[in-house]
Amino acid sequence: MPARESLGRSTAVLEPLLIALNAPGRNKHIVPDPFKPCIPDELTPFLNPDEVELPDVAEVETVRHFTRLSRLNFGVDQGMYPLGSCTMKYNPKICENIAERIRNIHSSDKHPMHMVLRALAALQRYLEEICGMDACCLWPAAGAHGELTGMLIIKKAIKTRGEDRSVVLIPDTAHGTNPASCAIAGFTTRNIPSGPKGYLEAATVKDHLDKDVAALMITNPNTLGIFEQEIGAIAELLHANGSYLYMDGANLNAILGVSRPGDMGVDCLHVNLHKTFGTPHGGGGPGGGPVLVQSELERFLPIPRIVHVPRELFTLSYRFPDSIGMVHSTLGNVSVLLKAIVYIIRLGPKGLLEASRAAVLNANYLKARLKDHFDLPYDTPTLHEFVLTDKRQKDNGISTMDMAKALMDFGFHPPTVYFPLVVGGAMMIEPTETEPLSELDRFADAMISIAQAAVDDPHTLHGKPEFTPVSRVDEVNAARNLCLTWDMLESNKRKAVSK
Repeated sequence: MPARESLGRSTAVLEPLLIALNAPGRNKHIVPDPFKPCIPDELTPFLNPDEVELPDVAEVETVRHFTRLSRLNFGVDQGMYPLGSCTMKYNPKICENIAERIRNIHSSDKHPMHMVLRALAALQRYLEEICGMDACCLWPAAGAHGELTGMLIIKKAIKTRGEDRSVVLIPDTAHGTNPASCAIAGFTTRNIPSGPKGYLEAATVKDHLDKDVAALMITNPNTLGIFEQEIGAIAELLHANGSYLYMDGANLNAILGVSRPGDMGVDCLHVNLHKTFGTPHGGGGPGGGPVLVQSELERFLPIPRIVHVPRELFTLSYRFPDSIGMVHSTLGNVSVLLKAIVYIIRLGPKGLLEASRAAVLNANYLKARLKDHFDLPYDTPTLHEFVLTDKRQKDNGISTMDMAKALMDFGFHPPTVYFPLVVGGAMMIEPTETEPLSELDRFADAMISIAQAAVDDPHTLHGKPEFTPVSRVDEVNAARNLCLTWDMLESNKRKAVSK
């Protein structure tokens, strides 16, 4: 339960639920008769508070309640959000403003829908060019959804060939959702180790290849921020074995405009629009995870497909008998897709390249400032993100979790912690191109001061954060005694008092 924001040290004053502010007679809301006909029928019961079970609170209490709750949240609009692998970049408001103009378009209005489909078809072409692929489907609603779609495409392609391959190889530096996507698609997975320099070696892949391998699912750049330097040779090995190369494109922001997956030999990949093209990210969605394929796999793409006959309107077609079928209701998260195309058009080829280079520059600047204060597990050059560990601080009893919690007192969201699993005590940091030099320096200064505190006064870090709305919580107890409703929370509080 969130606590009300305080100045200085956290006071753990709980913000009550709105129902707890209920006071009969406090809400004197009256709608004058002349305005009642303007209220939709479905809202008319609310004209009489006695007919609905709503809290009886004054307007000012309601406004203040939700305003207080909103101030307890943290997002990239407030400060740096350096989640490695998640790529939490700023969402330009021009994308939001333009995309929202479709809110009054109905799918049965042919000419407005023609314009929407025309824009979506253009987005497909842009993504195909950016990624060096032959065909695209926009409908998957998130990165993991795109992974699943891609693996279903590969599974059907193999079945169409009359084969029954069941294994997908996954490096230890891949994203955590990869094994789950493969399992849901009906594959078993085989983990293979990366090399000592943090990237997958072709010789290792060769040792794991047999006629049961359907594909290799690789993240490039990987979760260490390292480019997969032998991906070309790996693609050749896979293709000679009759296997496909699937690329998790979640880290495309690092190579945008510099290199293209299709040129590396990739057969299928998904792109996270919310990580690379400035659309909203987090909170369960909506997101966007378009899937791109080479021509060999195009006929298996999901339906419907956007088609255009010269001198006629853009429309949707379901006449693709080899398709894996529908993966989302008709147009996917169309507002997210439109935000992405605005971002691409606004930046253009040069702007996209500049964004990618700035993301890499920002990450390497931070790494240069921090590597003397924390353990750096790999000295291989990195791109958009890098991984530090708590190896040095452990000698003083300080863990990655302690440092992540302490960072919150400086007004930053913590980086990704304890991932990738190939690195113990990992802190994966990705500033993106969003952050100016002043913010990068503020973050670096905060991290360095925490590292110094781990030497001078490590005990203080065990109680961090102190100045957030909710201070350090007992995470083990919270995991074992879940309070999923307000009633459960009240019951647990009463039990604690009785003891």
